[in-house]
Amino acid sequence: MGKGRTKPAVMPIDRTGEDRPLLFVGWIDALPVPAALVRPMARGNFRLHASNAAFDRLKLSPVGADAPIELLRAVERASQHPDEVQEFSCQLGEGPAARDLRGHIGPLPTETDDDGLFLLTLIDRTQEMMTERNLRRELVSDSLTGLPNRAGFEELVEQRAHRDAPGADHAILLLDLARFSRINEHIGPMAGDELIITVARRLKSSLRSGDILARTGGDEFAISTRIAGGRADVREMARRIRGCFDHPFRIGELKVSVDCALGCSIQPTSEIDVANQIRHAQIALKRAKQTDRIEIYEPEAAMLSDNRFGLETELRNAIEEDRLHLAFQPLIEMASGRVAGFEALARWDNSSGVAVSPTEFIPIAEDSGLIVPLGQWAIGKAAAVLADWDRQNGGQVVNAYFSVNVSAIQLVRDDVAGVVRQALQKHGIGGERLMIELTESAIIGDPDLALSVLRELKALDARVAMDDFGTGYSNLAYLQRLPIDVLKIDRSFVEHMVDDRDKVAIVRTIQSLAEVLGMKTTAEGVETTDQARLLSALGCDFGQGYLFARPMDGKAALDYWRQSLTRPIF
Repeated sequence: MGKGRTKPAVMPIDRTGEDRPLLFVGWIDALPVPAALVRPMARGNFRLHASNAAFDRLKLSPVGADAPIELLRAVERASQHPDEVQEFSCQLGEGPAARDLRGHIGPLPTETDDDGLFLLTLIDRTQEMMTERNLRRELVSDSLTGLPNRAGFEELVEQRAHRDAPGADHAILLLDLARFSRINEHIGPMAGDELIITVARRLKSSLRSGDILARTGGDEFAISTRIAGGRADVREMARRIRGCFDHPFRIGELKVSVDCALGCSIQPTSEIDVANQIRHAQIALKRAKQTDRIEIYEPEAAMLSDNRFGLETELRNAIEEDRLHLAFQPLIEMASGRVAGFEALARWDNSSGVAVSPTEFIPIAEDSGLIVPLGQWAIGKAAAVLADWDRQNGGQVVNAYFSVNVSAIQLVRDDVAGVVRQALQKHGIGGERLMIELTESAIIGDPDLALSVLRELKALDARVAMDDFGTGYSNLAYLQRLPIDVLKIDRSFVEHMVDDRDKVAIVRTIQSLAEVLGMKTTAEGVETTDQARLLSALGCDFGQGYLFARPMDGKAALDYWRQSLTRPIF
């Protein structure tokens, strides 16, 4: 007690008659919460010795017969352990009028001189519990569709797994809407939301009773179902789901056609690991996006995915720790036979010293986004090697340029011109000594962006080449606008061209187009002398391929350039 305060007096219990409900005891009425003095009876029942008005409004039966089971159990524990305070939570009533209560039952102070009475207090937590339930609902539900989200989906599947009898298998199907981001850009986010809601309704109507549908991502849905017929059941269900997309979706006045990719994972009900099964379904979904058909998870695919993830992690470390190197394949001027430049190619030896093929790590870099730092590294490294060659050449500028590949992903996500500018300034070399290679699809895919980037590169005096020309669908009007210096003729046209008149005609057409547009040409994949002579006769400016040299390290490449000054390569 604080200084100057006295302990409040406890009013004596009236013993003038038998215990009666609502017997007045003055100090109970002073309590701000529902409170009562109770006398335990058999099996947790109790009699009220006294109660306040707040307790009376709860309308609990005086003998405890209609009391919640949690309260009765607490009363029984209190009678068995009279020196301890018992806590419990319970719900009083049903439906919208139900109240959530938290209670305490404890012995009275010793001054009352009655060991058989206990003080019961209740706190109304209805609003608190309602808020908690609403928050939980938000955590496990998708606010747009009302469907479970990823967390809610996992929870529901686990609950059903514990509830269902073993026997049938359990399948999880993941569905990804094709081209949704592009559709969303064109019709707007509000219409995009309406499309998602409509898709959810169609999907729900196609499912069986007991199936669980969830929205697990922006354009991704998950379905949980029990199957008895294995893969055949899954494929039949997938066909039914795909049928939801046979007809366009009407969004306002628009008709929007949407397709989807489907990946599935199957597990016995007794062995369900929801998180792992979803991961397996994601592996299958990724494959389905490539094959355009329903894909069912195979363990071999998981091993491949794990290997790819391991390579991705190791590649990330190699880029950060500068453990990659460049190899250089010469670009030969067909008219003079001298080395005009080199294509700088990224090469990587893993931590065990084993060379990893570019056909293996470049796709991983593109899928993971590592292609951006990889491209930045290649541009910086190429500039550094050129500066080092100048020093080895007695301070005289080596009359050769390096061509560096830039992916479509880097073109969109990165400031390519800024990366080139920084590399040139850091190593003190001129922009004309770097050529940036962009694929035809990267340039034509977003011509306006490409035009902006290429103009910035040209302002740095850097040159630009369009790689794999002729393999895509070039718009000649855009091609005329773009400041491109070199068209690289794809190796597919060079291969067997000596014996194929159609390929010769294609190469001749590309060469004529380049001349009209004021561009040079480089033929890739030159492997025979006859090919080189024919290309030279057609007017091709540069050649690249195993006929001249395979990719080599920096020292060998510098020696190769020096050799070409005195003895033409071709």
